[in-house]
Amino acid sequence: MDRQIRAEKAWLIPYEIAKEVGGFEFKRLLDLKYEEIKDIFIRKKLHRFNDIMSKNLYLAIQKIHEDYNDDASNIWKYKPKSETVVRRFLEFKGVGIKIATMATNILARDFKIPFNTYSAIDISPDVHVIRVFKRLELVSQDANIEVIIYTARELNPEYPGIFDLSCWEIGRNWCRPKNPDCKNCYMSSYCPSSINKNVSFESL
Repeated sequence: MDRQIRAEKAWLIPYEIAKEVGGFEFKRLLDLKYEEIKDIFIRKKLHRFNDIMSKNLYLAIQKIHEDYNDDASNIWKYKPKSETVVRRFLEFKGVGIKIATMATNILARDFKIPFNTYSAIDISPDVHVIRVFKRLELVSQDANIEVIIYTARELNPEYPGIFDLSCWEIGRNWCRPKNPDCKNCYMSSYCPSSINKNVSFESL
């Protein structure tokens, strides 16, 4: 759901669906027809892309039923390699590499799901992460997303995605596109853009 809408809204979508169907237990979801899911999305205006995302949710429910024995946690049980979990997420309709690595990262970082390796968990650059990497001068001002991903791999090859949340929070809370709050940012004493004021903040 976390696509071209605010993260807070995306993460509320399961809650909104649960209110409509009386809970978020998997059996309730499996009993829903595609038309019912689509109706909820459209009626409650859950997403910018209600048709696409309702179809993706329906197909995800079917895939969990068919491939993972009605239990999504089977995707990451038994301490698999991070490569395996990312690949499994990529097999879901509508999931690209950014969402697959972000989902795997959330499992490892926030839910402490153990993996055999963490090297396939890349950073998932959005506008905030990109801005922070550039202002910290970890990459050049014209660096593309691939350069940022490989820079994170170079900095911490065992777990490159570890940078993702901190850069996102810095970008969201302090390192804003205009009028950044450098004095309250905990990276200000290390940030060349803050120390030297040699970057046009409005341009990043």
